[in-house]
Amino acid sequence: MKNRLEYIAFILCSRIFQLLGLKTSRKISGIIAVIFYYLIPIRKKTVLENLRMAFPDYSEKIIRQIAFNNYKSFAIVTIEILSMSKFNRDEINNVAFCENPDLVLNKFNEKNGLILLTAHFGNWEYFGASLSSQLNLKFHMIVKPLRNPFVDKLMNNTRTKWINDVIPMGVSVRRSYQILKDHLVLAMAGDQRGPEEGIKIIFFGKQTSVYTGPAVFSLRTGAPILYFLAIRQPDYKYKIIVHEINQDNLPEDENEKISEVSRRHMLLLEKYIRQYPEQWLWMHKRWKH
Repeated sequence: MKNRLEYIAFILCSRIFQLLGLKTSRKISGIIAVIFYYLIPIRKKTVLENLRMAFPDYSEKIIRQIAFNNYKSFAIVTIEILSMSKFNRDEINNVAFCENPDLVLNKFNEKNGLILLTAHFGNWEYFGASLSSQLNLKFHMIVKPLRNPFVDKLMNNTRTKWINDVIPMGVSVRRSYQILKDHLVLAMAGDQRGPEEGIKIIFFGKQTSVYTGPAVFSLRTGAPILYFLAIRQPDYKYKIIVHEINQDNLPEDENEKISEVSRRHMLLLEKYIRQYPEQWLWMHKRWKH
């Protein structure tokens, strides 16, 4: 019953935002932020703790301002995601522009497989849907199944509406290797916290466990890693930045190689979080272990 009620609420919110249109819906993101920051403070303590750890030199006033703007940013992303199912191909193509799309096509044409790595930054769903459609290139996206199976199915229908495919996390390893072996494109988010006993790196000056999947896939298959972030602009369009993760001069030890590749892509993420701190998802305990 709980899942069905959540699904109904999800559909209802989607219909409301689609009826209002994105321009009007985005204007109420501030109201949504007030509700969930002040009145129903979901994960507020975690957000503030993370920000204080990441920016120890910032005043409490600035920390709280970033935190509120983070809730507003998340409200905007939620509104955009809930509106996506009604987009046509021209609309999804126009939500974002990529700085260097030729780099993606050139790396893909090298026939080594290709790993596209992103983070929960800006609008990560726009990144996969818009860029793949613009390039007419299928991304096989590793996604974490949502707790609610009805909402999960609906989200995956939206993700695959244009050209992409989804791979549920948990059954993804063998299929992911096969995708890279077949010289195709594997896309994933890589900013999740890793297991307590896993490899640790320095992130914002503090040690934290890291998700090593991207580094492992790359090192074992030879597929290059291109790192992407969809950064929201003042006009609400997204600029997709892309960088290749350099893999020169890696250590000899396998675990140290994995650690170093992971460190390099997380260092790139840290650079952009420092520039746009409100656009990263601070609502999970990144330094739990």
